[in-house]
Amino acid sequence: MTFEFDYNLTSIIHIFAMPGPLSGIKVIDLTSVVMGPYATRIFGDMGAEVIKVESPDGDIMRHMGAAQRPTMGPIHVSVNRNKKSLMLDLRQEAARSALLRVVRDADVFVHAMRPDAIERLGLGYDVIREVRPDIVYCGAYGFGKAGPYAQDPAYDDMIQGVCGMASINRHLAGEPRFTPTILGDKVAGLTIAHSVLAALFHRLRTGEGQFLEVPMFETLVSFIMVEHLWERAFDPVNGVAGYPRVMSQLRKPHRTSDGYVCVLPYTDRNWRDFFELAKRPDLAADLRYATATSRSSNYETLYAVLGEIMAQQSTEFWLTHCKPLSIPIAPVNSLEDLFTDPHLRAVGTFFQAEHPDLGAITQVKSPVTFSQTPNEVRTLAPKLGEHSREVLSGAGLSDEEINALVARGATL
Repeated sequence: MTFEFDYNLTSIIHIFAMPGPLSGIKVIDLTSVVMGPYATRIFGDMGAEVIKVESPDGDIMRHMGAAQRPTMGPIHVSVNRNKKSLMLDLRQEAARSALLRVVRDADVFVHAMRPDAIERLGLGYDVIREVRPDIVYCGAYGFGKAGPYAQDPAYDDMIQGVCGMASINRHLAGEPRFTPTILGDKVAGLTIAHSVLAALFHRLRTGEGQFLEVPMFETLVSFIMVEHLWERAFDPVNGVAGYPRVMSQLRKPHRTSDGYVCVLPYTDRNWRDFFELAKRPDLAADLRYATATSRSSNYETLYAVLGEIMAQQSTEFWLTHCKPLSIPIAPVNSLEDLFTDPHLRAVGTFFQAEHPDLGAITQVKSPVTFSQTPNEVRTLAPKLGEHSREVLSGAGLSDEEINALVARGATL
C-alpha cells in the first residue's frame, strides 16, 4: 500500500527555532527497549536534551525487526528521536567516571535496571546526587524495590500476566490472552514522563531534587483497577472485582449489513434517540434500558439487541444517521487505514522525514499541542555512539581522555 503525506520534515523546519517547554533541561537516559525510551522521547519532543547512554551492543530494540541499516530497527527509530547516543561500556571504571562527569550539569537521570543491578554498577541515587544534589532521579523498575518481586525480570508479557490484564481477556477469548500492544511498557512510560515532570516542578519551587520509583507492575494494577476495582471498592465487600460491561463478549464492534462499526449510545437521551432511529418504540419504553442504573444491570440483553439492530442497516447508514443525533459512533479502522484516515491527515499525525542514513522514514507526530512552546522533531534516531565525542567533550573531557576511552573500547 502506498500513501501520500501532506508534509515532510523540511516543510516544518521553521518551528525548530522555537524552544519547547523543556528547553534547557538535560536528561541522562540509561533505559532500553520501550518503557523508558518512550518516556524520554516525550522529553526530547518537548525540547529537552536527552543523552541516551548505550552499551557497546546498543539498545536491544536496535536489532528488532527488518531494518534498512544494521542497528537501526523500526521501533528504535520510533522511540529514540530527539536524542544523542553516548556509547559507554559502564563495566569499565573509566567509562563510569566519564558518565559521572556528564551528569554534573544534568537535571534528570532515568534508568530501567533492577535495583541491585544499578547499585552494583555504582550508579545508584546516592552516588548520582553526590555529583548533582538537585537531580531528579527515576528508577523505572518492573516491580517496586520494597516487594518480594523486586529482582525479577519484567517485560510487557510478564506484566500483562501478573497485573490481571491477560486474565481479563479470558472473558473474551476463553483463555488468558495478551493485549496485542505493549500496553504495560507504554502506560509505564507515560507514568515516568508525568512523574518526572512533577518532580521537576517541585524542584523549580524548592530547589530540591528527589528519587522516584516507577514500577511497571504497580503502575498497571493502578491503571486497570480504575474501573475493575468495581464492587471491591466497598467494605464490606458486596461482590467481586471486574467491570461487567467491558468484560462482556457482546461489547465489540457490531456487524452491519456490509461491514463493522463501533457504536455506544451512552446517555439516556442517546438510547431514546437510537431506539427511535431503529423504529423500536418497545425498547424505548422498556424499563430495563431507561436509565444508566437499569442498563448497568442488563448489559448482556441490551448489547444483544444492539447487535441485532445494527446488522439491519449499512455502515454508511449508521454513520450518517447517528452522528447528527450525537450518538457516539466510529468506523473500524485497520492499522493500514490509519495512514489515510481523514482526521489524522488533517492534523498531520504521520509525516515523512529524511534520515541521513536511512533515507525517507515515517514518524508519528506528538499528539500534544502547545500554543507557545511547541513539540518538535529536531533530530531523528541516532546511530549507536553517534554523539559520544560531542557529549564527552561537552562534559569537559579532553581529546586525550576521550581517545583513551576509545582505545579501551569504553566508547566510540
